[in-house]
Amino acid sequence: MSDETDLVQEIEDLGHDLAAAKASITKRFIGQERVVDLTLAALLCGGHGLLIGLPGLGKTRLVGTLGKVMGLQDNRIQFTPDLMPADILGSEVLETAEDGRRAFRFIRGPVFCQLLMADEINRASPRTQSALLQAMQEKHVTIAGAEHALGQPFHVLATQNPIEQEGTYPLPEAQLDRFLVQIDVPNPDRDTERDILLATTGVSEAESSQVFTAEKLIAAQTLLRRMPVGEAVVETILDLVRACRPEDPDAPQAVRDTVAFGPGPRAAQALMLTVRAQALLEGRLVPTAEDVARMAVPVLTHRMQLSFAARARGQNLNQLIRDVAARATRSEAAA
Repeated sequence: MSDETDLVQEIEDLGHDLAAAKASITKRFIGQERVVDLTLAALLCGGHGLLIGLPGLGKTRLVGTLGKVMGLQDNRIQFTPDLMPADILGSEVLETAEDGRRAFRFIRGPVFCQLLMADEINRASPRTQSALLQAMQEKHVTIAGAEHALGQPFHVLATQNPIEQEGTYPLPEAQLDRFLVQIDVPNPDRDTERDILLATTGVSEAESSQVFTAEKLIAAQTLLRRMPVGEAVVETILDLVRACRPEDPDAPQAVRDTVAFGPGPRAAQALMLTVRAQALLEGRLVPTAEDVARMAVPVLTHRMQLSFAARARGQNLNQLIRDVAARATRSEAAA
């Protein structure tokens, strides 16, 4: 009983810290509460986020503010077509000592940090994009046969421009799957845009303050994995993920007719983690089936693809996922 009481208290304390972190972030990244929640969820789950949005929506400001609030060492890389893997990972240089001896020394690249912003990641060549694959999944890189550990924790927040596709290299499915969530950054509503204008065009701007440390974030990531998840939520996750696979016999006809390929088991793992984060961010002790429905689009969108015929008909993948998620939630509630 004491262990359960301690767990409840730890979760409640973390909820208070997260509320303080959100309040600090929104001093500089105004409005867009859903974007902030999803980005924090990615960090709480120990994962990476893919931010999709037009230029000028504050994606770079958000990542920089997160680094300060969460107490993480952050770096930013502007991806361009001429960027090479060594520009990200680092390289070995030959040095000559005073005694004339020569030896190689490894100079670390910007990937050696705790929060990496990969700006316009799809502008780099596939060769350079792949340099992040091992880093994102294994949390270390291999240079000249030697392994080099990255920062603890290590997170990548990458950005993409959804309309500027000339001269870009779309991320392969294997790399998209490394991102825990896809975070769509929309244009702000009128009231939010008014607040942005007033807050950012004066002599000074509000400053965010640090709430977390790297050690505290790692402890929060461990605590999140200790949160209980009810059997009904587990079954809802399984129903949803399997229903999005066109080859599954229980998939709805709409999925079979429109989806080229569906999500794998990593999507189910992502949902198990993110529904807990969603509950934490709302100050709740356990996730619900409704959390599964809310996290369905961010977790599944980049792990699925419509068929050519469905895209030609102008069908919307996000709406399809919402429909399947609503069906899975209703089915579990009925059971």
